[in-house]
Amino acid sequence: MTLVVGSTGQLGRAIVGHLCDAGKAVRALVRPGAGPDRTEPLRQRGATLVEGDLKDVASLRRACEGVTTVVSTASATISRGAGDSIETVDRDGQLRLVDAAREAGAQRFVYVSFSGNVRDDFPLHAAKRAVEAHLIASGMPYTIVRPSFFMDVWLSPHAGFDPLGGSVRVYGSGDNPVSVIAAADVARYVAGTVDTPAARNQVIELGGPEALSWNAIIDRFERALGRPIARQHVPEAALAAQMASAPDGLQRTLAGLALAVARGDVVDNGPALAIVDIALTPCQAYVDRISSAAR
Repeated sequence: MTLVVGSTGQLGRAIVGHLCDAGKAVRALVRPGAGPDRTEPLRQRGATLVEGDLKDVASLRRACEGVTTVVSTASATISRGAGDSIETVDRDGQLRLVDAAREAGAQRFVYVSFSGNVRDDFPLHAAKRAVEAHLIASGMPYTIVRPSFFMDVWLSPHAGFDPLGGSVRVYGSGDNPVSVIAAADVARYVAGTVDTPAARNQVIELGGPEALSWNAIIDRFERALGRPIARQHVPEAALAAQMASAPDGLQRTLAGLALAVARGDVVDNGPALAIVDIALTPCQAYVDRISSAAR
């Protein structure tokens, strides 16, 4: 039995689907009161639902009973409920989950972190690295997957990147390459590590098939759309100042992540693909898909 935590999010939902399609028994952790729009797709794929919350250690212990593998993608950076924060969910909640899995005798814990090239001091970075260290020290066999920045998020209006609207936000100079990756590829990769012996006790850096600068990506959108796109640069110094002065942990984290994008994130996929070999989605495919909406 594999427990997926964060199962109602984009990444977790896709992981549940891949595991169910592979014929694995899957238990999906869902919050009490989660609506059918979030829970029914999981049930229809074949997952067994269990209610729980990363802030409730008793619910985590119940969820982990009889589980051989735990996969966790949960985060409070995008979807948040009452009492959720990076500290209560991404740090303390994940630490509780590691402990609950270890106490239940889980034989593998797969944790989705983020790129090892991210090094600035902001709350999500502190949380991710603390959970990684705690998991490694737990004695449980582990797999830590560190994906680069999701193209579906950072090349979208959610992050101020709106080529169809004619304007995009560029962090820093826009000249430093980033190995942007499709969320769907991360889901397939993570699901593939669950029963792969070579993934045991590994910290795996994972990026897209090519590292491209923001300016190069915008150039591609301009060619696909046949028109110029306004570029609104946010200097690295301004991002660092935002990170230092932001009023809460989430805002500090968003500024810190944007600063990491500005500095670039180049990932060598060779070691990752030697463990789980998947075909990675090129950024051009994403550019073509988004641009097609304007035609």
